[in-house]
Amino acid sequence: MKIIVTGSLGNISEPLTKELIRKGHAVTVISSSFERKTAIEALGAKAAIGTMEDIDFLAETFRGADVVYAMEALNAGSFFNHDLDFIEANTKIGSNYKSAIEKSGVKNIIHLSSIGAHMKEGNGILTFHYNVEQLLNELPEDVSIKFMRPVGFYYNMFAFIPTIKSQNAIFQNYGGNNKEPWVSPLDIAAVIAEEIEKPFNGREVRYIASEEISPDDIAATLGKAIGKPDLKWIAVTDEEMLNGMIGAGMNPKTAKGFVEMNAARGNGLLYEDYRQHKPVLGNVKLKDFAEQFAAAYHQ
Repeated sequence: MKIIVTGSLGNISEPLTKELIRKGHAVTVISSSFERKTAIEALGAKAAIGTMEDIDFLAETFRGADVVYAMEALNAGSFFNHDLDFIEANTKIGSNYKSAIEKSGVKNIIHLSSIGAHMKEGNGILTFHYNVEQLLNELPEDVSIKFMRPVGFYYNMFAFIPTIKSQNAIFQNYGGNNKEPWVSPLDIAAVIAEEIEKPFNGREVRYIASEEISPDDIAATLGKAIGKPDLKWIAVTDEEMLNGMIGAGMNPKTAKGFVEMNAARGNGLLYEDYRQHKPVLGNVKLKDFAEQFAAAYHQ
């Protein structure tokens, strides 16, 4: 099949591209960076260099594809851009995808959404995933869409490193012994590759998770991996979390979105729909990621 992969060679798109090529598919990878062209071609894929803001470029790239894998992607530095509305910017990318899909005539879409996309409000920065799912659901009925809803990514734990080093603790505005799901990008890529080869039929939702583990157990696992067996996960108030993020330079509106998202994790609202549609857990467990975390910590 002819498959379009967005997200350049990111944490999900690179392993996805490798797997699709291994299976014999013709893959085109969209990237905004010309410097990535050589690396994309080295994998055996075709590079399409352009931006998610260019609807004509997207439509031309999508045209004739059997499947398009679409994801919204803003770099982590965007969290600290005080001139950027994070939710609005990501929603606009989703709107661009909708327009490009309509113009190109492509009929099979896999969209990287997220846990929390079932919530219109109360999900913080994840609101844009709800927005984009609603936009794509406005497409004609003959466009089949699979909404992939992964849970929190293991690699988001890299953000814990500064306070572990400075205060020997992880600080979040939730915590304790209640298990919550986490996921590896490798498991996400594996599920997407599987879904690409399965029949498309209307609108479908699939959650993706690797392991369910509590904040306290996360601290214990990461602490053991980095040689700090006394590492603690400490729950702070929403206000303390918000002030800490703003003090670190984060856009205040984005910081508020993070705090609201974490609060929904703590009270369980974020996981209500997930609990009703629990997936088979993937292969990559926290202890596997902990090795990668330890390497980053000791750099």
